[in-house]
Amino acid sequence: MTRTSEEPLFESDPEIERTLRVLRNQGKVSEVVESNSKYSSSPMAENSKTMKDLAILDDAYQYSCIAYPKLTRDVELRSGLIHLLPKFQGLSGEDLNRHLHEFHIVCSTIKPQGISEEDIKLRAFPFSLTGAAKDWLYYLPTGHVTSWINMKKAFLEKFFSASRTTIIRKNICGIQQVVGEALYDYWERFKKLCSSCSQHQISEQLLVQYFYEGLLPMDRSMIDAAAGGALVSKTPEQARELISNIVENSQQFGNRALITRGVSET
Repeated sequence: MTRTSEEPLFESDPEIERTLRVLRNQGKVSEVVESNSKYSSSPMAENSKTMKDLAILDDAYQYSCIAYPKLTRDVELRSGLIHLLPKFQGLSGEDLNRHLHEFHIVCSTIKPQGISEEDIKLRAFPFSLTGAAKDWLYYLPTGHVTSWINMKKAFLEKFFSASRTTIIRKNICGIQQVVGEALYDYWERFKKLCSSCSQHQISEQLLVQYFYEGLLPMDRSMIDAAAGGALVSKTPEQARELISNIVENSQQFGNRALITRGVSET
């Protein structure tokens, strides 16, 4: 039996017709059709691409390992600021904590309204890296870093291993003044060692104690005399300030014999 052209191909459903009429009045039919066509056509569009087309990266691809938080206003890093930033290459002999300290000083000089210092640091830090350190940053997974805290943590984990921290802690605990080493030089060496690992987690009391125990007998007696008999009678803060003052005075002379004589004569 041949179907006539007047016969409908499918029986109409009154409920569906009513729903379409409502959606059409609300202007949502076109949205539904567009959405369905998007998903139905995308596989075909992808399959129609040539190998050359597929090899070209999509412009919408997120290259950066840093997922920058949304700000209330745009941030522009001026070339003058970038030029002032310290550079870290990722070499074994570089002082990582000094780099972070100098980086903090530069970033703290600019305080645009409505933008935190952490947001400035997050955007400026990639410009402070070069060589192997910049390669490391580029090879991180996309969106791996979401804040300055994350960036700093990943940086420390990569370039300041736990074993290196352990070695520096041991050096701090066992530090000793070398025969012939001026008190000022010993103090500077001690401070530099402590600052090279800000995460050493050694208390102020122990730091002063390790420095004091490593002194040569002559300088230890001088500090005890300046403390009124014994350095242990001072608080850690008072002891450190006393040592710092004695070191400054000793630098004025530049001769250990003069320092000793000057203390003994008082």
